[in-house]
Amino acid sequence: MYRLLSTVTAWAATPGSWACGRGQRAAHHRAGLPPLGPGWVGGLGLGLGLALGSPGAPDPEALPQAESLPSQEQPLAQWSPQIPMPSPTRRFARAIDSSRDLLHRIKDEVGAPGIVVGVSVDGKEVWSEGLGYADVENRVPCKPETVMRIASISKSLTMVALAKLWEAGKLDLDIPVQHYVPEFPEKEYEGEKVSVTTRLLISHLSGIRHYEKDMKKVKEEKAYKASKMIKGTMESDQEKEFKEKGSKSNEKSDFAKAKIEQENDAKGRNLKPGKKKNDFDQGELYLKEKFENSIESLRLFKNDPLFFKPGDQFLYSTFGYTLLAAIVERASGYKYLDYMQKIFHDLDMLTTVQEENEPVIYNRARFYVYNKKRRLVNTPYVDNSYKWAGGGFLSTVGDLLKFGNAMLYGYQVGLFKNSHENLLPGYLKPETMVMIWTPVPNTEMSWDKEGKYAMAWGVVEKKQTYGSCRKQRHYASHTGGAVGASSVLLVLPEELDADAVNHKVPPRGIVVSIVCNMQSVGLNSTALKIALEFDKDKSDIA
Repeated sequence: MYRLLSTVTAWAATPGSWACGRGQRAAHHRAGLPPLGPGWVGGLGLGLGLALGSPGAPDPEALPQAESLPSQEQPLAQWSPQIPMPSPTRRFARAIDSSRDLLHRIKDEVGAPGIVVGVSVDGKEVWSEGLGYADVENRVPCKPETVMRIASISKSLTMVALAKLWEAGKLDLDIPVQHYVPEFPEKEYEGEKVSVTTRLLISHLSGIRHYEKDMKKVKEEKAYKASKMIKGTMESDQEKEFKEKGSKSNEKSDFAKAKIEQENDAKGRNLKPGKKKNDFDQGELYLKEKFENSIESLRLFKNDPLFFKPGDQFLYSTFGYTLLAAIVERASGYKYLDYMQKIFHDLDMLTTVQEENEPVIYNRARFYVYNKKRRLVNTPYVDNSYKWAGGGFLSTVGDLLKFGNAMLYGYQVGLFKNSHENLLPGYLKPETMVMIWTPVPNTEMSWDKEGKYAMAWGVVEKKQTYGSCRKQRHYASHTGGAVGASSVLLVLPEELDADAVNHKVPPRGIVVSIVCNMQSVGLNSTALKIALEFDKDKSDIA
C-alpha cells in the first residue's frame, strides 16, 4: 500500500500531468495566481483519491472560491481560510427537535387545529415554525407569519404606553384615576370612600370586576380557594394518619362527613369544588357591539360596585385595562389606538394591529372551539373594541419576540453601561423595567403558582431552597385566553456574571412566543420548557 501511494504521489506531482487537471490550472491562471508548481496539493489529493478508491472530485464547499483567494501581491502563507460558524438552526438542532416534539404532543392532546412558535436567543430569532392549520376549512397551514389573537398579552403592550407616559412626566401612577378620567365615578367600599389609582389597576388590585358580575360568587370563590390552601395540608396529614392506624373510629367518619358537607356547600353556591368558574361561560366575552372609543366602553362597568377594597385583594380584571386605555388617551392627548400604533412602529412590530372584522389582514387565522358533541366548530363573531387594551390585539410570534427582546434589552442595558459606553438606550429605562418586573404584594400569577403578578407581567423570582435540588429560574411571562385563541410570551433572562457583562451586549436570554387558534390551552409551562431547552443548548455551545 505504501509503495502504491508513493508511486501515485510522484506521478501526481509531475508538472503537466493529468492529475494536476488542465481545467483547474487554467482557472488558477485566470484568478491571477502564481503558476501551480510540482508540489500542488490538488494533484496529490486527486491522486490519493484515485489510489484509495474514493471519488476523485473534491468537495466544492471545501475548496476556496476564486473570489476569496489571495491576490498575487499577497504571500500565500499569510492567507488563512475563515471557518464558518454553524447556522442558528444547526446550533440549536437538539432543542428544536425536542421542542417540536413537545408542541406536537400538546397540539394532539388538546386537539388544537394549529399552533405557531417562535424562539430567540440573545436577541436573534433562531426558530419559528407553524404546526397544523390556520384555516381548517381551506386547509391553510400555519406558518411563522400567521396572525392570531394574542388576548391578554395585550395588557403587556398597554403597559409600555403607560410606562412611556410615566417616564415623560405626563402620568402619575398614584393619584385617583378621576384626575384623568372624570367620567369614571368616585367609589366607596362598605360605606368608606376609596381611591382607585393607575398603579392598582395595572396590578389588578383595584377591586373592579372581571366578567363575572355576581359579587357574592366571586367573594365565595376567593374564600373557598383560600380555605382550601390553608386546610389542604392539615387534611392530608389527618387522612394519612387514619390510614396508617387503620382507624375506623368516629374521628374518621367525622372527617369524611365534614368533607362531604364542604362539597355540598360548594354545590349550593353553584361552584364545583376546587374549580374556578370558566370565563368562557360569561356573556360579556362574546359582545358584538362596536364601541367608538375607550370612554364609551366604560359604561359596561363604571357604575358597578367594587368587589374588594382597592389594594387588599387581587382580582384579575380586563375591564380595569379598559379604564387604563382611557387614561392613556387623556394623558397622551391621542386616541388609544393611534398611540399604540406609534409604539408598534418604534418597536418594529409591523404585523401587530387591533382586531377588527372589516379590514383585510394578510395571514389572519380562523379561530375554533369544540362544541358539546366534541366537534370542531368556528367560534362566534365577537367585537373586541371594548377591550383593546386588555385583550384586543392581533400579532405574530415574530412581533412578540421583538417585543420581548425590547423589554429584555431595557431590563439589562443598565448592567452593561459601564463596560459598553456606546450602547443605545432601551425603549424603556432600566429602572422602569425593574419596576415593571418586580412582583407586587397581595397578587397572584394564575399560570404559575410559584410567581406573583407584577405590572402587566407575571414574574417568577430566582429561588433554590436545597443544594443539588430544584433551582427556580427568574423569568417573566404573560398568557392570553380569548374566544378561540390561546397565547403566551415568556422571557428567560440570562443569569449574568462579570465576564458576560464585560464581553457581551444585551439582550441576553431566551424569549419564547406561542399562539394557538383554540381557546383554553395552557401554554406557559410549555413555553418555559422550550426556553430551558434552548438555554441548555446555549450553555453547551458556550
